[in-house]
Amino acid sequence: QLQASGGGLVHAGGCLRLSCAASARMFSNYNMGWFRQAPGKEREFVAAIRWSSGRTYYADSVKGRFTISRDNAKNTVYLQMDSLKPEDTAVYYCAASYSIILTMTTRYDYWGQGTQVTVSN
Repeated sequence: QLQASGGGLVHAGGCLRLSCAASARMFSNYNMGWFRQAPGKEREFVAAIRWSSGRTYYADSVKGRFTISRDNAKNTVYLQMDSLKPEDTAVYYCAASYSIILTMTTRYDYWGQGTQVTVSN
């Protein structure tokens, strides 16, 4: 029910925009989040947006560089990633949550397939 896309290879300092398409039912009722997982590391929170208020949340490591947004008409959530760094290299996942806690993987009910982001020096 979640389809992530937009990953790719980019040089450090570059930008990418990830998209996550959801069903209309899910999009209008669930909070949406982005997580990432680098090789050998645990999946970590990146950003989230509440469906009701539009309030956004960011991990400290991406604050000021990444922006999460949603297009209600397209049932799509975006992650605009600017000033990318090699340490941003990971598989990025979008997910949907009904919880008030949005920074933990265990609070998410649905996950999309990942999209690879690789940032080279």
